[in-house]
Amino acid sequence: MKKIGLLSDTHGYLDQKILDNLKSVDEIWHVGDFGPGVAEVLEKIKPVKGVFGNIDDASIRKTYPRELRFMCEDVKVMMVHIGGYPPKYEPHIRESIKEFQPDLFLSGHSHILKVMRDKTLNNLLHINPGAAGKHGLHKVRTMIRLTINGKQISDLEVIEMGLRGTLEA
Repeated sequence: MKKIGLLSDTHGYLDQKILDNLKSVDEIWHVGDFGPGVAEVLEKIKPVKGVFGNIDDASIRKTYPRELRFMCEDVKVMMVHIGGYPPKYEPHIRESIKEFQPDLFLSGHSHILKVMRDKTLNNLLHINPGAAGKHGLHKVRTMIRLTINGKQISDLEVIEMGLRGTLEA
């Protein structure tokens, strides 16, 4: 069993609320747009899996791939920063999903929190954790925690961390 902390679009911003919500997880998954300094801090807390986003610099792009496919317990996971939503994926992403057939597809970029099933593609669970950072069009900073136990994805929690403009420590 693994508890996962799921983040996206931090854009170089971490605060104590984010860090506190990661204390109970086994791994941190970041769906791109880390921004400066974020990966280094997260890597000191827990193991990190992630993909680079469109704002990430060469150091992040050297460490994290554009697309990541892996197994967590018995769940096939696919992660990409810009992926689209069911059923309107980016064309190359749709082909990649068809090829890999993930159980869980993670994307970011839009800053819009979404959790939904795609019944047209393997009944995969699509999650976009929204944006944990303070830059962008989102109003509320969000992240997700979930548990993966064997083939089961459970205990999914949406965590709201205040308004985007709130600069709490």
